[in-house]
Amino acid sequence: MKLHSLHDVPHSEERFTGYLKGICDTFEFDDAAYAGVNPASGTMHAIVTYDKDWQDHYQDQELHNLDPTLQAAMRSVAPVDWMRLRHDSNFRAVFDQARDFGIGECGLTIPIRGPYGEFGMLSVTRKCSEAEWAKLKRNVLAELQPVASHVHDHIMQSEPLTRILHHPNLSLREIEILQWIAAGKSQQDIADILSISNRTVEVHLRSAREKLVALTTAQAVGRAIGLSLIYPS
Repeated sequence: MKLHSLHDVPHSEERFTGYLKGICDTFEFDDAAYAGVNPASGTMHAIVTYDKDWQDHYQDQELHNLDPTLQAAMRSVAPVDWMRLRHDSNFRAVFDQARDFGIGECGLTIPIRGPYGEFGMLSVTRKCSEAEWAKLKRNVLAELQPVASHVHDHIMQSEPLTRILHHPNLSLREIEILQWIAAGKSQQDIADILSISNRTVEVHLRSAREKLVALTTAQAVGRAIGLSLIYPS
């Protein structure tokens, strides 16, 4: 698979790196990277915050064909903690080189799948001890999943990857419930606010997840925000 960097696409670099740098600042990561697979062309597109020397080395050596963090995420529906890949020989081959560029082995890759076969991955990393990494991951994982969907959907709707993601036909009630979820309300809170049963809230959430092709409510919220169906609180 050939790698195309979104850094080379006019007018995209500042916008996309702005997303990723904002994620790093908010969640205290060193770097973040997005990779998206376009099913129509079979190419992988990437945007990253890594130092340019590492970007050039990674691309020149075609390490994306070796990198087990990408391969594991492509096979997974759940976030992939790089720590569980440390004994993989390919992991060592990639990260022994990454160490020379000041990049640590603590990281996480969140896979995102869209309704038309498109696939993306948001990766974040921080150079720290295993104990620090475990604490950081525990504190931010739930918030990172909708963020990953938000970034993915924005990039998939951009000109470089073509506009293949369309607005799903959510009902007003589904949108209303997702907006309350985004505001931090529980299902029971929403049931009380809207004077409906908890069961009815769950039915609407399930329908919204299906329409948004989301595995979790958090991912549905992130996707709805990315599509401007609801707004972050």
